[in-house]
Amino acid sequence: MADLKAQIIEQLNLQEVKPEDIGNDDPLFKTGLGLDSIDALELIVLLQQHYNIRIANPEQGPEIFHSIRTMAEFITAQQKQQA
Repeated sequence: MADLKAQIIEQLNLQEVKPEDIGNDDPLFKTGLGLDSIDALELIVLLQQHYNIRIANPEQGPEIFHSIRTMAEFITAQQKQQA
């Protein structure tokens, strides 16, 4: 999950944040990292560029992007389906 954290920091240009500052289960939006809807679009781009994953159902977004752990689980599940 450290790699995913580093990718998010780089993608969103969060210069003041270190991977160890982000808890695996901390919310990414609102009270957690405080990300917004523009950041959500950047996370979608990250999934496409780094993992070749597209989100088929946009309604899944809040569930997928809830935390680092939910993103990692989604990526793992998608990679298993692609294999």
